[in-house]
This record gives sequence, structure tokens and C-alpha cells, in this order.
Amino acid sequence: MELAAPIAAPGEIDFRFRILGPDGNPVTEYDAIHDRELHLIVVQRELTGFWHVHPELAADGTWAVRLNLPAAGAYRVFTDIAPRALGKTITLGADLALAGAYTPQPTPEAARTATVDGYEVTLDGDLVAGAGQLITLTVRKDGQPVTDLQPYLAAFGHLVVIRAGDLAYVHVHPNGEPGDGVTAPGPEITFHTAVPGPGTYRLFLDFKHGDVVRTAAFTLPA
Repeated sequence: MELAAPIAAPGEIDFRFRILGPDGNPVTEYDAIHDRELHLIVVQRELTGFWHVHPELAADGTWAVRLNLPAAGAYRVFTDIAPRALGKTITLGADLALAGAYTPQPTPEAARTATVDGYEVTLDGDLVAGAGQLITLTVRKDGQPVTDLQPYLAAFGHLVVIRAGDLAYVHVHPNGEPGDGVTAPGPEITFHTAVPGPGTYRLFLDFKHGDVVRTAAFTLPA
């Protein structure tokens, strides 16, 4: 993953990058992963900020997207891709620095409940190093279960799990899918989650309701 500008200023930026193959040339053919050829995840290194966006691919192999990153500091960017010539899904990463006065922030304390835009999301289950576990997230609004979640990128939720410190990365899709005749559209979204080792992790859940995608964030130890 080759960033056009690995150093930028806070605020709105035109973020551009290329994916280079083993021959050093830009990759231009991809298979879709959950309705997109590339998922771009951007986080602050303290895991206090999270963005999940979908850039556009130009004919020359350059991906571009408008980002609004509000604060100076160190960021990590990840791409989930399935290059057609490779035949499998991989994740690539790169560092992005935003210039300016920077005040380090601690990773948020462990919590199993998150609130966003009047929604309350609770997390049940544990992370265990080296073992897959079921993690269930339950969405409520105004105290009532949300039973009409909308599909977002071919799923009722997307879960990104990142370890504080080395930023080990896991992107998980839920059990079941919309329209399979079995999976209910809420209030529960269940993921089979395996993390690479012990540590403190941040979990970011994207869910869609009322035609708006929201992100609920949690901190859990493993």
C-alpha cells in the first residue's frame, strides 16, 4: 500500500493511494468483498477515532476518497482487498501522520455499553487469546430493541477489532446474512471473533438504521 502523501494537515483531505503488486505495478482488478472492491479503515493510533469508507478506483490504479480527520497525530490506515490475481482476501496497512500540535490520549477504559445518536449498544461475550469466541451486540433505541436493522454492505453489522499498541487488526462479518430466511434484523448481531493474542482491544461496530450508518465503540481485554 503506497500512500500519495503520508503526511497531511488535519481537516478535509483528498486521500489517495495505490496497491502495488509483486511486480511493482498498480493493481487494478479486484473481487468484491461485501459489495465493495476495497474497504478502507482509518484509526488514530490511540484508537479514539475510527472511519470506515470506500474509495473510488481510477483507471491508473489510484484509489481516492475525501477524508475529514479532525486532529493532529499518528494514524494507521488498513485496506481489506481481494486482488483477482491473488485469489484470496488480504489486509494491507500504512502509517499516516497529520501535522500540528498533538496531545496523546489514553485508550478508552474497558466498557461493554456504548451510546451513539440515542442508540444504546451492549456487548456480551469475551475475547480469549488464541480461541474463537461468540460476541453478541444488542442494539436498542430509547430503551426498546431495534428489530428492523437495515443491511449495510450485505450484512446487518460489521465489526473491526484492533489491539492497542501494535494495532493487530481483525475485520469480522456476522453469523448469517440478510435474506437467508434465518437471520433476524436485530436487535442482536453475533460475530465469531478470534484475536491473535492477549492485550487490550477496541471493537468498532458499524450498523445501519433509519438510513444512517453509525459506529459503536467498545474496549475489551483478552
